[in-house]
Amino acid sequence: MAETVTKSNAASGMAPTAERRPFTAFDFALYAISVLVWGLSWIAMHYQVATVAPAVSIVWRFAISAPSVLAIAALRGEPLRFTFADHRYFLGLGAAIFSTNFLLFYYAAQHVASGLLSIVFSLASIGNVVLGALIFRTRIDRRVVIGGMLGVGGVAAMFYPALGGVHLDLAALIGLALSVTGTVCFCIGNMLSFAAQRRRLPIFATTGWGMVYGTAFMTVFALLHGDHFTLEWSATYVGGLLYLSIIGSVLAFSVYFTLLGRIGAARAGYTTVMYPVVALVVSTFFEGYQWSLLSALGLMAALLGNVLVLRAPRR
Repeated sequence: MAETVTKSNAASGMAPTAERRPFTAFDFALYAISVLVWGLSWIAMHYQVATVAPAVSIVWRFAISAPSVLAIAALRGEPLRFTFADHRYFLGLGAAIFSTNFLLFYYAAQHVASGLLSIVFSLASIGNVVLGALIFRTRIDRRVVIGGMLGVGGVAAMFYPALGGVHLDLAALIGLALSVTGTVCFCIGNMLSFAAQRRRLPIFATTGWGMVYGTAFMTVFALLHGDHFTLEWSATYVGGLLYLSIIGSVLAFSVYFTLLGRIGAARAGYTTVMYPVVALVVSTFFEGYQWSLLSALGLMAALLGNVLVLRAPRR
């Protein structure tokens, strides 16, 4: 199947342009929006797990996002009715990203520090490269791999002071396992989105249907888990929910999946390295994060990796 997809893509000329072409101004804009919006989402997510069950918070989030994205798709003239074969992509996207990925990270946050979760999630920059090579037979660019490794190392250096008291006991190992699995789910979702775009499925309709399935999965999980469908009416929770639903989901996922289709999963995956960088910069102003020589070197490594990944490869 992967070979068939690869041949059809080679015939259309899409694979080389997505994986190898230089960035345009529009690509840079998409990249910057994705990094900024999701970098700020870490703070909003912090206020979502205090009193409301994780699965229920995810249900509220995508119950708002899904109809919004589908409405945008309709306004853009995208079709909303698809074949069963198309819905398999939507179903997989909903299971991989819009439910399991989020749920695992919510539960992982109960066992390990958010800094460690950021480091694990940044490994998606490497995971996308590996899965892209295995599934789509895309060429592994050494610059992207080296850039990803620099980025992950840089994120680890920036969060190192916050990890000084972390002990790898059973609870921490469970949290690590959950976060690693969540990252793998995110990468699988990236591959599904890329495959759907190569199938010429419209981005907004695909994203909206994926969110519908993700909401359904989380609703069933919450019911089976015995969670109460409550809503905290505090300004921080509601404000965070609206940000995550509209800006962090409707805007961010539409932008990210568009970027992924334009530049390939390998290079788009480096945004996962830049999210925690933005989060730490924000934390500097609002939470008093103290920069050290090690964290400054980590920032430089992450930015250098960013340059390596985004530069056009030599032909």
